[in-house]
Amino acid sequence: MPVYQDKKTKKWYYRTYYKDLYGNNKQRNSKLYELKKEAISAEQQFNLKMNNEQFEEDITFYDLWISFCEFEKLKVKITSYESIKSKEKHYEPLFHIKMKNFELKHFNQWKEIINQENYSTTHKNNIYKYLRGVLNYGNKYMNINKQNLLNKMTNFTNPNELKKEMLFFTYDEFKKFISVENNLNFKAFFEMLYFCGLRQGEAQALTWNDINLQTGYITINKTVTTKIKGERYVILPPKTKSSNRVIVTKNKELLSDLQQLYSEKQKIVNFSNSMFVFGDIYPLATTTIQNRKNLNCKNACVKQIRIHDFRHSCASLLINQGASITLISKYLGHSDKATTLNTYSHMFHNELETIAQSLENL
Repeated sequence: MPVYQDKKTKKWYYRTYYKDLYGNNKQRNSKLYELKKEAISAEQQFNLKMNNEQFEEDITFYDLWISFCEFEKLKVKITSYESIKSKEKHYEPLFHIKMKNFELKHFNQWKEIINQENYSTTHKNNIYKYLRGVLNYGNKYMNINKQNLLNKMTNFTNPNELKKEMLFFTYDEFKKFISVENNLNFKAFFEMLYFCGLRQGEAQALTWNDINLQTGYITINKTVTTKIKGERYVILPPKTKSSNRVIVTKNKELLSDLQQLYSEKQKIVNFSNSMFVFGDIYPLATTTIQNRKNLNCKNACVKQIRIHDFRHSCASLLINQGASITLISKYLGHSDKATTLNTYSHMFHNELETIAQSLENL
């Protein structure tokens, strides 16, 4: 049933029809909710509660998965929802199992199937996390008590797995990489990633309104995603609240290239500062960026790194220049310093040696 907005308060409520325990038709008008999505979620939970007895008997894991996805869709960003949906294929071996019969043996069999895939332990546990999420959702909202099963389930481990080395360009490697780039649009884009540590989507989303070419101030307040089904691209808020930030660059080459790029873009018919810096009315396509990066690495005879590794390269550059962990955290837009330390602690080797030597001198 649809939800409605109260004309006086502008708040939201749902109206639904159901049968009581005696088979009588009933109507329910809910209390008022501040947000439309809260009313939708509340109606969904009410209907599930009223139909639990019949639902419990026949519901399969697939039914529970679909209900879980719809519930999450109301709570999370669209990119997070798409990420959840992309994992659906991993749970297909469980889809036919009725929840009343779901036991530890089914989980263990599923675990063996996932272990046969050539996934990292981290990726396997990310898949496992949402399996637990589905079962917890069933516990909380659908009266499907699987707490005993949850208590016995364990995550994936592999003590013999070697942690993947974090790749990044040294300054000399980046100079080789950028020396083979003859397109100003791409050149400035890769310089922005390397010297400013932006995430790919943050750089793609930049418009000329976000950059002050005189002061070098760059405002990051949005990101681009191309992972939404049926959409060429979608503009979203940054990854976290801390990702909303203003950074400043004094890199002469980057600023010079941006100034030259801006002069060229002004020649476009109907140009405006709301156009994308790297692109025009559309941002640079993700696949185009990936292909260009691969080609440049090959032509420059440097190692292949991921686009996200340019961000790691920036962190390495800042660390080697003696920047504090607080500054690096703010520059990269991390939610807290712990995130920065957990990610880049191995890069602070020289600083740790200095501290050790200071203690020795005492």
